[in-house]
Amino acid sequence: MQPDVDGAVHRLVPGPAGRIHLVEQGSGPLVLLVHGFPESWYSWRRQLPALAAAGHRAVALDVRGYGRSSRPADPAAYRMRDLVADNVAVVEALGEESAVVVGHDWGAGIAAHSALLRPDVFRAVGLLSVPYTPPGGPRPSDVFAGMGGPDAEQEFYVSYFQEPGRAEAEIEPDVRGWLAGFYAALSAETMPAPGAPDPHFVTRGGTLRDRFPADRLPSWLTEEDLDVYAGEFERTGLTGALNRYRNMDRDWADLADLHGAPVTQPSLFLGGALDASTTWLSEAIDAYPVTLPGLTASHLLDGCGHWLQQECPEETNRLLTDWLAALPG
Repeated sequence: MQPDVDGAVHRLVPGPAGRIHLVEQGSGPLVLLVHGFPESWYSWRRQLPALAAAGHRAVALDVRGYGRSSRPADPAAYRMRDLVADNVAVVEALGEESAVVVGHDWGAGIAAHSALLRPDVFRAVGLLSVPYTPPGGPRPSDVFAGMGGPDAEQEFYVSYFQEPGRAEAEIEPDVRGWLAGFYAALSAETMPAPGAPDPHFVTRGGTLRDRFPADRLPSWLTEEDLDVYAGEFERTGLTGALNRYRNMDRDWADLADLHGAPVTQPSLFLGGALDASTTWLSEAIDAYPVTLPGLTASHLLDGCGHWLQQECPEETNRLLTDWLAALPG
């Protein structure tokens, strides 16, 4: 299924790995929207018309490995520097010299590193759900391997995703059902109650899905929306999307020369008050005066979980357009 947003146009543009699929609406200063896992350009369906109405050229892309964008076979082709190069290629293909880049989840990391590595192209950066943490620190795989607790009876989901083929074996026999549970597990209105088994962990010998809510969708996700997401991943498989997790140690090595580097452009952070990303990474938010010295707005949205721009679209759109309007020309 190829969904449409009224007034938006689908395009394919050349990129370093082949093609990049994007959806474009409006005219004016370019705003590039970068999704996270496991989503697609479609996660910005409620932002495209709002940004266009506010006088922006809004462009939501399928990240490398997703949707209609190219899916290189080499897992190393999904390192952060390559994804930044894709974003630069989109700006150039659209005939622009600069853009504001806004990302959600993994897209927030891609957006932040786009601003860090190419300040000549990306003049401002908006981060949704996942705070910016500068390159450096311990090797990521070592950190995640130690997050299961002293009894090691459970495993953090990132470690689970990092092993080639393992998560695919869980997800791909029932993509639609798995996605429904994953979206529900991290949504404010359907997430497990406090004290229930945490869906960010896998019991040894079990699956991630064992801890998902069953047979209920959050109100932001219609059956038709779920069909869109499931249809794309049933067609492409999950390996391209999961390869982002499998490059974290490569990124750690690739970006070693930028240890502790701040992002200095004007920036925005929006997080869900009920999202584990904002609670686990609260120290990263506290460090923003050093790591994001250009931060001009930061908000935690009450009653909102991880899927920020889909759970709370009106508030997200208002905060995003207000921030964009206040940026220097």
